[in-house]
Amino acid sequence: MDENLRLRAAMDETGYTQAELVEQLNLSLTAAGHRGTVSDRTVRYWLTGKSRWPQQRQRDALEAVFGCPAVELGFVPPEGPLLRRTFLASTTAAGAALTIQPSNAGRVGTSDVAALRASLESLTGLDDKRGGHAALERSALAGAAECLSKQDKASSQRVRQRLLALAADFTATAAWSTIDARQLDRADSQLKEALYLARMANDSATELRVWNSLAMLAHQRKEHGQAVDAGYAAQATGITRRDPLFASLAHARTAVGHSNRGDRQAALRSFGFAEEMLSKAEPDTARPPWIAFYGPAELYALGAIVRDRLGFAAEAEASSYRALAALPKQFRRNRALATARLALAQLHQGEAEQACDTAASVFQLMAGAPLPGRMRSLMGDFYRDLLTLAPDATVAREWGNRYRDQWSRT
Repeated sequence: MDENLRLRAAMDETGYTQAELVEQLNLSLTAAGHRGTVSDRTVRYWLTGKSRWPQQRQRDALEAVFGCPAVELGFVPPEGPLLRRTFLASTTAAGAALTIQPSNAGRVGTSDVAALRASLESLTGLDDKRGGHAALERSALAGAAECLSKQDKASSQRVRQRLLALAADFTATAAWSTIDARQLDRADSQLKEALYLARMANDSATELRVWNSLAMLAHQRKEHGQAVDAGYAAQATGITRRDPLFASLAHARTAVGHSNRGDRQAALRSFGFAEEMLSKAEPDTARPPWIAFYGPAELYALGAIVRDRLGFAAEAEASSYRALAALPKQFRRNRALATARLALAQLHQGEAEQACDTAASVFQLMAGAPLPGRMRSLMGDFYRDLLTLAPDATVAREWGNRYRDQWSRT
């Protein structure tokens, strides 16, 4: 009894699990006016070779689902030896590859999805290192367009849904790049498109990503009430009920919004929820690459923002140090941002000289790459606070003379 490797390969290519294949076959049978008679055992018998030739209506359903004849799925007719020899000869002539044969030529399967996902992961890595910029935005939008262009050639509904989810993720990456680069006018339309695609794909993780970005966009526009609303919308997505890590990010983002409004009690309550949820998150759970930035280090960094906004500068400084100690090396842009926040916390405690030294290291961390717009804006905030809090200090004038050019033109 030989295993049906062709059927197994077809399932792998289309992305169906055994249970999902049962569901699709029964839907096909029902649509054709038959009872849904396929069970997990039925498919298991096919895969193990215990059942080599399904009933006619089941063969019709298989051919409808996979888009190729049953014999190309490894099924062997039970009729006499002549027909069997004919079948074997035809499959040998076509090659012994354990994939769907020419009737599926040009179809888009899981291998194509995997290649697109790898491209998205490379963009995520580029963002971690350099931050948002025009080339990253263009590449992400091109990736989204490629995903959508392959929809009509998808080998299964599951593959179609994966392509939609990837298109949403690519579009969200483009939107995030525009936010990080402070090209805010384009971000709105891109985030709306990403939210639409994520909901079409039933991808609540990307939906949360969009709400998180909308909260950050509202913050940059100083629309702090809308930032809080976006944080609450992120908390309501389905992924937060399944994975505490995502719930933690949603609560942390809400806390930042509350702190920007000066609502101390609400900010500390939301941040407490973020800490509680993160303590429940399983570190080894498989998650989308974009969420890799979030963990203890990022929560410390967000905590520094919340505490500094609420007037707890010493606590903000301690949170920044913790963030820098815990931050993985590949997140160069985030390390530079956390360092800038550390400089602000030091400045708000009256330590102008130390703050200027810390802020200077931001340019060293980002050497070789232009500062993203969001970081340039943060360094501008530092200099304005420096002039406000220490207008007569020699170190303030020296820092401005030395670095003004770098953050204003890069």
